[in-house]
Amino acid sequence: MNPYISLIILILYFGMLITVSIYTSRGADTNTFFTANRQSPWYLVAFGMIGTSLSGVTFISVPGAVANIQFSYFQVVIGYILGYLVIGTVLMPLYYRLNLISIYSYLDQRFGFWSYKTGSGFFLLSRTVGSAVRLYVAAQVLQLALFKPLGVPFEVAVAITIFLIWIYTFKGGVKTIIITDTLQTFFLITAVILTIVLVSNELNLSGASAIWKTVQESKYSQIFYWDTNDPKNFFKQFFAGAFIAIVMTGLDQDLMQKNLTCKNIGEAQKNMFWFTVVLVIVNFLFLSLGALLYVYAEAQGIAVTAKTDDFYPMLALNHLGVVVGITFLLGITAATYASSDSALTALTTAFCIDFMSIEKRPEEQRSSIKFWVHVGFSVVFYIVILIFNRLNSKEVITAVFDLAGYTYGPLLGLFSFGAFTKRAVNDKFVPVICIAAPVITYIINDNSAAWFNGYQFGFERLIINGLITFIGLYLLKGYKPNALIA
Repeated sequence: MNPYISLIILILYFGMLITVSIYTSRGADTNTFFTANRQSPWYLVAFGMIGTSLSGVTFISVPGAVANIQFSYFQVVIGYILGYLVIGTVLMPLYYRLNLISIYSYLDQRFGFWSYKTGSGFFLLSRTVGSAVRLYVAAQVLQLALFKPLGVPFEVAVAITIFLIWIYTFKGGVKTIIITDTLQTFFLITAVILTIVLVSNELNLSGASAIWKTVQESKYSQIFYWDTNDPKNFFKQFFAGAFIAIVMTGLDQDLMQKNLTCKNIGEAQKNMFWFTVVLVIVNFLFLSLGALLYVYAEAQGIAVTAKTDDFYPMLALNHLGVVVGITFLLGITAATYASSDSALTALTTAFCIDFMSIEKRPEEQRSSIKFWVHVGFSVVFYIVILIFNRLNSKEVITAVFDLAGYTYGPLLGLFSFGAFTKRAVNDKFVPVICIAAPVITYIINDNSAAWFNGYQFGFERLIINGLITFIGLYLLKGYKPNALIA
């Protein structure tokens, strides 16, 4: 596709986001940045969270992965429903009752100083590396489609895009993100639906029933797997989905910060319900798109790419015409920046509240600290992306996502122990438990085949990790009860 068309799209796209940020930043202070003054309409939060939950990696990976795992990923999505139910009925009422800005300050009230800093530290590590890598993967697609043909080096292109994110988030923060993520989610969903329609036209499929029949009769449409030795087994995938939703939404400052901008707990729970419904539908659309793309490639005799992540971009940019190419670029850009911009805001919030105690300072100091922390995390994003570009290894990226999975285990253990027990802990030893749990989990996972008659762990590692943390906390008997558990 012509790179100048791509450039025009990108300029118009970011022009729109910056215009929104100017409007939403009028009269903004640090409370606006962190909480949007708790005045966000629930329906905007719910819709915008779709774009945040998905990413550029999801946008290209889920359709491509259909070749290897068929629709089995939808079993994980079904598990999300249970996870979001727990978030809406257990975690969110707790956060609203305590009037939290950073959700990790709950750990301070429940256990103490060291538990608080440990929980927030694990989030900062997970989100910083994970979000930077997601941005890196999508930046590679944009580099191929846009910047490389224009002669722009990768390092400069990444600096430009991160600067643009910083520009439209530095003042309005989460208030701006609520609106921009709503727009970006609209573009993301429109891109998927429009691509499905255009590919269906290429296949001479008329109407939704014909499209569904083609998907259903393809070799890619199997959803449920019951073999207990199969990594795609329903129960493994279902409970994995439930726990992934709990830790990567309910225990994640990024997504919870948006929920905490609603006017009250009732609207926040309404937001979570509708978010769940829409997310399930959108994921099914992604899977259906993947099946149609493979059916199209087979019909046209187009060779499948060696890496499934390259399949959708290859077809969209080289085989399906200008409209699909434009649609794809809008979708990948929306998915990438809806995830990255909110992560940058959430990281700034967590660090300011949890480590700088910004809420105890006058507004002038708060504004200055928030500004420089925001700049700092933007620079960290840039450095991490350049490191991954230098390594240029798919295996390293996979390892980082695995690492992020390990770091969420202690958060699962900490919050579940706090919510479901009344036991105090010896706070100063909590960091030791939270560091030891992922290490022990890694050792178990690395030796599972030898120790458990060939059984290999998948997403279950998260559950094992959280359970080890929970047991360790139980053994750390506290010296006095906390006010929250008395």
